[in-house]
Parts: sequence; structure tokens; C-alpha cells
Amino acid sequence: MVEKLRITLSQIFAVLLVAFICVSGSSWDDRAPFVTTLLFLLGVVLVGIGSFGRLWCSVYIAGYKTKALVTQGPYSMCRNPLYFFSLLGALGIGFASENFLIPIIISIGFAAYYILVIKSEEAQLARLHKEEFARYVKKVPRFFPKISYLTEPEEYIVKPVIFKSHMLSAIWFIWALGLLEIIKKLHELKILPTLFHIY
Repeated sequence: MVEKLRITLSQIFAVLLVAFICVSGSSWDDRAPFVTTLLFLLGVVLVGIGSFGRLWCSVYIAGYKTKALVTQGPYSMCRNPLYFFSLLGALGIGFASENFLIPIIISIGFAAYYILVIKSEEAQLARLHKEEFARYVKKVPRFFPKISYLTEPEEYIVKPVIFKSHMLSAIWFIWALGLLEIIKKLHELKILPTLFHIY
């Protein structure tokens, strides 16, 4: 139930953001074109890291979520790596829109909502895994990964059917990059109106 609500709210936020981008343009296009290039390149890098990170997390979490306490791979560096990489990917999309306002909106939206989601999910894990989760909390940071903590097994059982569905959601950032380029082209062709410009 909570998972479905989280996905629905994220989708609504994404649709509203796309609608906002569809009617706005970057003020940097005319004033400093090199800034738009740098912002787009930063966006591509963050989207790449975010997509790879989400795939990596999905290898470990797909089919296990709350049934087992996953503490290896990306989950050995922080307790919520899927959300960390999601934030990087979302910020990448924001920067690829070639302004600073969209990444700020994304950051505020993420902080306002996902902090509550993380607390709710951790409370559930604490109920299910008790002492094991308590030890995990003491050792591993909540959100920002500590690379020196990384541990990975030589072998890990992956559930391919569930992983496949996770894989599709892990790479939506890449599709979003393509959508941004389509929107930009539609602006250039005057098919989409530019009602205002943003920095």
C-alpha cells in the first residue's frame, strides 16, 4: 500500500515537472550558452551514475525488500542506496533541463517526501528484523554512502523475474533524458510555447 502510494505520488510529481518544463525555457541559452552545455553534461553524468546505482541496488533488493535484511553490496555502504541513487538520477534530469531551478525543486520535493518514506520503511524493518536491524543501524549510515564500508559476496542469488521489472524502473532516467531532448526540439520548432524563462 505504502509502496503504491509512493510510486503514484512520484509519478504525479514527475508529470507536473514535465508540464512545467514544456512551457519554460532556459535563460542561459541566450546569456551564456556554455552554461547550458555544462549543465547538460553534468546531468548526463548524474543520470549515468543514478541509473547504474539503481540497477546495482536492484540486483540485491529485488524479491527481498522486507523479507530479508539486505546488508551487502550498495546496502553495506548506506541503508538507503536506492533512494540515494534515485536522487542523483533525478538531479541529473534537473540539470539536463539546463537550468538551476528544476534541480532545486527536485531537491525540495525529495527532502519533503522521501525522508518520511525512509523513516516509515526503517520502522518496518526494525519491527521485522529487530536486533539484526539495530546492529545494522549502528554500523551503516542512513543515506550518504561510505565507500570504505563496501562489501560484496562472490555469489548472490538474483530473482530474475522480479529483477527484470526493477530493471525497467531503474533506467527511466535515461528515457527522461530523451524526453528532454524531444521537448527542447519542440521548443525550437515553436510547436511548444515558451511562456517564461528560468535560471
